[in-house]
Amino acid sequence: MNLLDTLLRCVATLVAFLVLPLVVGQTEHKVMAHMQGRLGPMYAGGFHGWAQLVADGVKFAQKEDIVPSGADRRIFRYAPAVALLPYLLVLLAIPVGPGGFVGQAIDAGIFFVLAVMGIGVLGSLMAGWASANKFSLLGGLRTAAQLMSYELPMLLAAASVAMAAGTVSLPGIVDAFHWWWLPWQAIGAFVFFTAGLAELQRPPFDMPVADSEIIFGAYTEYTGLRFALFLLSEYAGIVVVSGLTTVLFLGGWHGPFPDSLGWLWTLLKTFALAFVVIWLRVTYPRLREDQLMRFAWTVLIPLALVQLALTGIIKVAIS
Repeated sequence: MNLLDTLLRCVATLVAFLVLPLVVGQTEHKVMAHMQGRLGPMYAGGFHGWAQLVADGVKFAQKEDIVPSGADRRIFRYAPAVALLPYLLVLLAIPVGPGGFVGQAIDAGIFFVLAVMGIGVLGSLMAGWASANKFSLLGGLRTAAQLMSYELPMLLAAASVAMAAGTVSLPGIVDAFHWWWLPWQAIGAFVFFTAGLAELQRPPFDMPVADSEIIFGAYTEYTGLRFALFLLSEYAGIVVVSGLTTVLFLGGWHGPFPDSLGWLWTLLKTFALAFVVIWLRVTYPRLREDQLMRFAWTVLIPLALVQLALTGIIKVAIS
């Protein structure tokens, strides 16, 4: 891999990182407007509210950047970047198509992406701790509890598909994929995708930002572009979780198209899962904190262990 090739891969990943989350954000505006009969997101710019995303960007840019007087200013300012940048690193490791169509192929890809995604949650913890606000601190503590609860089922589900493929490399898992894996790994896919939503604090797992209880959790004191960076990290997380679910459980670039169009099939699957994320936000109410924890420890973790045991049995039977 020469310098030019490395530079092109980095630029392509950066462009995808800047564009895809915005597309998901715009799609969320439109999907929620249709599902809930909202007029606002369909108004800006005229035809189908095409300028809503531009209006949001202008609004955030115009707002005053305020730092609370009692805040830890350095950590308060770094928190949005800590929340956002890990998703850029994960995006580098997600294979989009065959033949090296990936930012950087990593032999231990699963371990890398799960470890780096865990770092992203630290941004919320930093924001909650540094804001000098009791509601922000409560949101940060809820974020920590949610991370510890849902990281384990996510890891177990990923371990199941790695066991099935015989590798922890993401391109290797896609290469080893067979369509008859879909019913066999369905439980693992459900656990991984659900735990990913919980780590992103998306509804119905958004107790750390419960506006009716703690205003807006760890992000209560943030305004302007810093708050926009937290929103961008949420949409980037949706792209990453949907992309990882596609790669691990839905065959990645495998589909009815030729391999030369495998990248298109990967994007279609990713955006289909992103639509499901938006759909869940509109459909289900927020869980209580005790229900949130109980769901992880009494439902997702046992299901992940069952999937892991099933994978072991089938692998032994096949071999």
